Amino acid sequence: MSNLLLPPAIALLGPTASGKSALALEWAQRLGGEIVSIDSALVYRGLDIGAAKPSAVEQARVPHHLIDVRDPWQTYSAAEFAADARTAIADIVARGRIPILAGGTGLYFQALTEGLAEMPQADAALRAAISADAAMRGWPALHAELAQVDPRAAAKIKPTDPQRIQRALEVFRLTGTPISTWQAEGRRGPRLPVRLLRLALAPAERAVLHARIAQRFETMLEQGFLDEVRALRALPAMQAVAAPLDLPAVRAVGYRQAWELLEGQGDADKFRERAIAATRQLAKRQFTWLRGRPDLRWFDPATQRAGLEDALALFLGR
Repeated sequence: MSNLLLPPAIALLGPTASGKSALALEWAQRLGGEIVSIDSALVYRGLDIGAAKPSAVEQARVPHHLIDVRDPWQTYSAAEFAADARTAIADIVARGRIPILAGGTGLYFQALTEGLAEMPQADAALRAAISADAAMRGWPALHAELAQVDPRAAAKIKPTDPQRIQRALEVFRLTGTPISTWQAEGRRGPRLPVRLLRLALAPAERAVLHARIAQRFETMLEQGFLDEVRALRALPAMQAVAAPLDLPAVRAVGYRQAWELLEGQGDADKFRERAIAATRQLAKRQFTWLRGRPDLRWFDPATQRAGLEDALALFLGR
């Protein structure tokens, strides 16, 4: 089918606190659209305030998809996201509505639009063995081991990223082939059955984004973010996890810092500084990923709103 004959869909990508969610909600209401979240924190139940999850009122105004699909002690892979997002997009199109993809998790978007490299399936016993090894020696030691067998992967993975270290070691131990080699062999995945307007939203000045990040975090604290994390920590299923700080949900920006504060590490002022700094680092990584995509059109939603509307109208033929 010619791309011009495919139903339209819109992707609003950008760093955290760039205004993606607000614009997605506005356009969805105006265009008769439904929102598909591309956010690795919003998939977890209970991560509400700190993840800036759309409120119940907002979700009632516009249908949202791929929010609250896992409990915080569970995992959710990019491959699972891609499969679920494809189903959601197909259902939205079948209802004659416009899918609006909004978020900042680059791996999720890449998995959805380009597919993922073929990989061996997870091995529960091997993962448990790697986790036990990490509990004894520490993740930095396992990262050093990874650097010996797969220096390309180790250069891209931080010593403080247990999930990716574990997966890279798991793939190598299962197959004898570095994960970087698997990834370089190409990607798979069917073409999305939509024509996609790809927009990147970000303030023109980085200082503006930093100010928004700081203000949003203050608002989260006022809304009870620390109480939210206390409630997560009190869940029996979370208390049963041997290493909760290794869970993807707890590693979400802000949550790890809050968790450590509630464990007695540091004081409130230091926690605030660390959480805001971690959010800025997340935004920096998101910028780096977005700049590597020449298919995106960039707009500052605060100062280039007319350009955004023109891009939308031209895409929809209105």
